[in-house]
Amino acid sequence: MERVVVTGVGVVSCVGNDTATFWNALCSGRSGLARVTSFDPSGLTSQIAGEVKGIQFDPRQGKRMARFSQLAFIASREALRHAGLTDAKDGLQGIAPEDIGVSVGTGIGGEPFLEEQYAKFLEKGPGRFHPLTVPIVISNMASANVAIHYGLTGPNLTLSTACATGNHSIGSAMDQILAGRAQAMLAGGCESTITPFAMDGYAQLKALSTRNDDPQGASRPFSRGRDGFVLAEGAGVIVLESLSHARRRGATIYAELAGQGLSADATHLTAPHPQGRGAAQAIRQALKDASMNAEEVDYINAHGTSTLLNDALETRAIKEVFGSHAKRLAISSIKSMVGHSLGAAAGLEAVACVLALHHGLIPPTINLHEPDPELDLDYVPNVAREQRLNAVLSNSFAFGGHNAVLAFRRFA
Repeated sequence: MERVVVTGVGVVSCVGNDTATFWNALCSGRSGLARVTSFDPSGLTSQIAGEVKGIQFDPRQGKRMARFSQLAFIASREALRHAGLTDAKDGLQGIAPEDIGVSVGTGIGGEPFLEEQYAKFLEKGPGRFHPLTVPIVISNMASANVAIHYGLTGPNLTLSTACATGNHSIGSAMDQILAGRAQAMLAGGCESTITPFAMDGYAQLKALSTRNDDPQGASRPFSRGRDGFVLAEGAGVIVLESLSHARRRGATIYAELAGQGLSADATHLTAPHPQGRGAAQAIRQALKDASMNAEEVDYINAHGTSTLLNDALETRAIKEVFGSHAKRLAISSIKSMVGHSLGAAAGLEAVACVLALHHGLIPPTINLHEPDPELDLDYVPNVAREQRLNAVLSNSFAFGGHNAVLAFRRFA
């Protein structure tokens, strides 16, 4: 049976706009969270976020792409270069256009651009806002713009499952390769929705941290004092490739994507299942799909949002699935450093999992100075840990009860 491997990664985030900077920040425990600078947040309950800064983008393309598409494009460009699938002039090489597709999702899409154009409509009337507003803001344009630029004519997909978007997108891309519809796929998630309207919406759900005087300490997964997540933006994309194709072209292989687990809580719009059953079901399915025993898993990149319910129920689900082995697992949440970027979160976390396997280094959960006594697993507090890893899971649990877990393995 064909195997699916990771041959490239790309990132745009509040801690760095390339993979090396992102990884160095995670392993040094550096937070990218700060007071919002793109607008005056003083009237909001939560005034902090993880903003992407300093990106370089062709202004001509920028006029036809909302910010979420721009972030996806930058991360995809790096992933293709990292995989050796583009040449010095950024042209496709080493693969036929029909053999590579794109599966980059977003939770919300072009909301900031839509808000801007709707304001113009209200002020000036019909026909006075950007004529390409509809194609610019719709969610599928992240995948579409990447395919258009590189001429990628393989499967082109967009999934939107809130915070589980990236894992669903990566899992679906794996399915395309295993079904023989593609030899390679760009896969991951993107998001950019840091606006007053969006932030106030999450604040009304009591989902956001209000530690406005301590932005870098505000996201504190698994801590006794956690009070919500910090909204962020970004994009995380990986190149998945069939093992046979990767070997034929002599690609460097960073990890194997061995399986996925999917489930639905079918319980509530925003709250996880009260016993964590959906999360546990998805973890079990990922292990089964990967033909992986629970005892083989060394590390879990947790969903770890820093909300009271998620962190407690994720811990409960891990204990239920892993039993006594749960105490031997390393578990951490990079959201402590990069915040919660919604549809981009799982894409960034997939990159972190691949790099953790490749480098034998686990990024920490920072701000874990006051552990919650009810949460008693090893959350890799505050300092990165060197450890050879053989198998890791990446958990994503979303509003609507969407659960997606990926199982990665050291390639051998």
